[in-house]
This record gives sequence, structure tokens and C-alpha cells, in this order.
Amino acid sequence: MNYILALDQGTTSSRAILFDHDQNMAGIAQKEFPQLYPHEGWVEHDPMEIYSSQYAVMMEVITGKGIDAKEIAAIGITNQRETTILWDKNTGRPVYNAIVWQCRRTAEMVDRLTAAGHGDYIKKTTGLVPDAYFSGTKIQWILDHVEGARKRAARGELLFGTVDSWLIWKLTGGRVHVTDYTNASRTMFFDIRRLDWDDALLAMMDIPREILPEVRPSSGIYGTVNIQGVEVPIAAAAGDQQAALFGQCCFEKGEAKNTYGTGCFLLMNTGPVPCESKNGLVATIAAGTAGRSQPERLRYALEGSVFTGGAVIQWLRDEMKFFSDSADAEYYAGKVEDSGGVYIVPAFTGLGAPHWDQYARGTITGITRGTRKEHLIRAAEESIAYQSLDVVRAMEKDTGETITELRVDGGATRDRLLLQFQADIMNCRIVRPHIRETTALGAASLAGLAAGFWRDTGELRARWNEEAVFIPRMDGAQRERLLADWRRAVERSLRWAE
Repeated sequence: MNYILALDQGTTSSRAILFDHDQNMAGIAQKEFPQLYPHEGWVEHDPMEIYSSQYAVMMEVITGKGIDAKEIAAIGITNQRETTILWDKNTGRPVYNAIVWQCRRTAEMVDRLTAAGHGDYIKKTTGLVPDAYFSGTKIQWILDHVEGARKRAARGELLFGTVDSWLIWKLTGGRVHVTDYTNASRTMFFDIRRLDWDDALLAMMDIPREILPEVRPSSGIYGTVNIQGVEVPIAAAAGDQQAALFGQCCFEKGEAKNTYGTGCFLLMNTGPVPCESKNGLVATIAAGTAGRSQPERLRYALEGSVFTGGAVIQWLRDEMKFFSDSADAEYYAGKVEDSGGVYIVPAFTGLGAPHWDQYARGTITGITRGTRKEHLIRAAEESIAYQSLDVVRAMEKDTGETITELRVDGGATRDRLLLQFQADIMNCRIVRPHIRETTALGAASLAGLAAGFWRDTGELRARWNEEAVFIPRMDGAQRERLLADWRRAVERSLRWAE
């Protein structure tokens, strides 16, 4: 068997990537799908579009490469997390569109949970800060607003899943209803220490346990999918950010990565014990390191989520019409020496870690008569780095450790100007790997370990190598001046929509 197939189901597109034994990408296919915005602050996807686009690219990469399905040792799945789907288990039809992780419609429901005094219990049990970001109140909203849904759920007719569960259920022909520890830990009703759904939290959100999937480790055989008459095992599932942490070979305590995608997601491996954050971060479960030659090792991570990362560049492209290709942002930003004192806080859907302000909104400050579009573009790029820095500083306070090296991945890491500014403002080494598709690589690695395609994590680490390193070169006084103004800009965006 020559390949591992990774299915990478993201927020804006579905991808399929074939990896060979040397972890080279032997084939890739990608397909975007529509984003739905029925009301201000609401974000939805059509679950059938999610599945059809993912199935299409899976078949495209196999046929395009001209391989036999017998050559695929296993499939690993990684997915946009927290996005919530409920479907009829008999017909396989969704009862409502998928409510996407970015959607803010349940903010008031979360406020009511907090006002009722449940915030501390939620954080202690799940490791999460109560927020509309997570799946729990999304499920509650669908059950409350779709006619007959709650009665059907009580009769055992409906199933819930995050995107991994939905894909596995569809790919296995409805035979397997599972999720993994990493995705379960993002629902806001999973006990990350007992590794089980929490009945008290289910009662708080009025969610019947009967609709929930079985929870399993991230690496292991879940079921099989029939491809060209061959039953190919699905051998891994992991939320995209935990998959990226694994793909970056951050197997040991203290190792950290940042993924620059639609949002930015910075995770640090904290070892076998969850770290309770006092600085606005969340504790979550990291993908396990199971393999045929080593036992399952459960690891935890601290995570800080930036809701709007690369999406601010997409906003400049699609709404502001500053350029037609996102890659052009680096060119325009490089036409000026700095942002000219302009700061953009892209709180389009609120601010995530470490602020957790559901009512923050985007602001642009520092504009003068001399401000040009290049300054705005540069300020947008720098906003990604500033928000990531805020997460790093919170992480260092929680752990007592200084991050001196950060491994980075995601689409925006092609932008050298962004990564150099990140190194400067963070005052640490920024390391870009040779293989930047680390989310898909992490899913492939987890599947490959379960299938015996790779021996152990030592073999995976030996195959990882860096492609570029960015060293800080900004003096400390300039850094502090910039950060002081950034903090002032953030203050002006907080609680804006309340």
C-alpha cells in the first residue's frame, strides 16, 4: 500500500490529499462551497454541500492520480470544528443547515447560562469559556427552532454530529456514528477528564443524550468506505487545529503551533494533565499518539482562537475590492514602511481569546488625510500578528513558560511580510515547515499510525523539516510603542454591539 488519503473539510472548501511513505503530497484536489449568511452575525453551510464537495475531491484525487483504491492504506479525516449538524438517521437528510463555528446567533443563550451561574462549572468540566462559538447552544437552537425537531430527537430519530461525525456517517453508509476526543472536547458538554458526555451540562442545554455519537480516540479504525469496490478503512479523525498540532510534530509538552486560516488558532501541548487557564484561553484535548507499536497517549493542549485571521484579507478582497487575489496583499503592504499609525481590529464576529467578547465589532483607528489603501492593507496584515501575540502572552502567563519558537502553517504563511512582522512583534523564532498542509498531514499521520503505515511518532518527527525561519529584528522600544497603540485600538472595539 503506497498512500494515506487525508480528507480535509474546512470552513470554505473541502480538500483531499494523498501522502506517500515519505510524506510527500502525491496528489491534491480542492473544491470551494457556498457560505450562507441568512442574518447579520449568522453563518451557515448546506451539509449536503459539505459532503458532496468532500466526496467529489476524494474521487478526483484518486482518479486524477490514476491509482487503485487497493493502494490506499487508510483514510484520515480532519474538519472545521464546532460546526453543528442534526440529521434524520433514517433518511440521512439534515433537519437544518449546518450552524458554523463563526455563527453568533446563540450569544444570548450563552449569556443566560452564565447569568444562571453555570459558567464556572462549564469551564471546570469542559475546559472551555462559555461562548456561542461552541456546539452546545447551536444544538439547542436547532431543537428549539425547527418544527418537530425536539420531539423527533426524544423519539431517537435524529442524530447530532460535528463535521467529522457527519462525514464518517455518510461515507460508511450510515453504519457508524462516532466522533473523536478532539471534536467532542469542542462541544461545551464533554468532560475532558472523564472522557464522556456530561449529563448535567446536557440537562442545562436540554440536549438528549440519545442523539450523541460514540466518542473514540483520534487514531484507530472507525469503519470502512467503499471505493471502487474496495473497503478502505477510516483510521483517524481529529479537529483541524489538533490535527495541525500533530502534523507539526508538537508531541511534547511546551511545543506550540499557530495555524493562519480563516481564523488563527494557537495551540500548545501541555502534556497529560489539562492546564486550567486564568487568562482567557481554553483547555482542550490534543490528538492522541496511538500506533501499532505504541499505546494511546492522551495529551491536552491550551488553545487560543482568533476568530478573524485570514478572513480580514478576504474582506479587503471581496467587500473593499482592494485587490482581486489575496496573495496580492503582501505586495501592497510592502509598498509602505509601516501602517502609518493605522490599526484595524477585525472583530467582525466578536473577539475570541483572550478577550472573549461576543459583542466586540471591527474598528479602524488612526486614519489621517494621508492614509492610503496600502496602509489599510498593511494594518490588516499586522492585525493578524497582533491578535496571535495576545494569545501567546496569555499562554505564557498560564504556563509560566516563554515561547521562543512557534511553528506556523496555513494559507497565510506564504506571506513573508506577515511572518517577519510576527517574529518581530512576538520576539521569537517563527518556523515554517517544508510541508505547509499540516492539518491534512496530521490527519494522515494519525491514520498512518493506526494502519501501521508509519511505525511511531519518532519516525514522523524524523521526516519533519523546516522550510524557512524568521528571526526577530525589531528593537524592544519600538515593539512596546506598537503594542501600546494596539491595546488602545482593541479597547475601542470591545462591547460595541451590546
